[in-house]
Amino acid sequence: MTYVAKKCGIRFQPPSVILIYEDENKDRARQRIMPIRNFSKFSDCSRAAEQLKSNPQHKAYLQGVSLRQLQKLYSLLRGHLQGQSLAQSLEQIQQEETIDPEEDLNKLDDKELAKRKSIMDELFEKNRKKKDDPDFTYNVEVEFPQDEQLESCGWDAESDSEF
Repeated sequence: MTYVAKKCGIRFQPPSVILIYEDENKDRARQRIMPIRNFSKFSDCSRAAEQLKSNPQHKAYLQGVSLRQLQKLYSLLRGHLQGQSLAQSLEQIQQEETIDPEEDLNKLDDKELAKRKSIMDELFEKNRKKKDDPDFTYNVEVEFPQDEQLESCGWDAESDSEF
């Protein structure tokens, strides 16, 4: 059986992930409630999301749900358990999901760098135009206006003098 996930959300009391899905064989929307056990305000959200997604009871239903979305839901639950309001938890998640263009990614550890890269990949896929999109055009050429004088780089001039 193949299931198509339509909506995925979290319920705080009792803690559970709620999935609204459609069975491909039947044209009915159904709801599946997956209880969250052994999760505290100190738990790791990414590990909990991976465990839920790999759980044999829920695996078939959660194939259409990204691991990142489940991690966000667990982050909301953890914020609730820490006493934060829903708005505060959402704001904190938004700050974690935003990439600062001025941030030096070379100074991050491997785990944080992988997280930033996955955020950038997700943003790229979201903004990418595919062949099936109605406003897709092949081989777009754009000329950029050169109103300003081009600035020369200091390192470029120095490298020429060395040779």
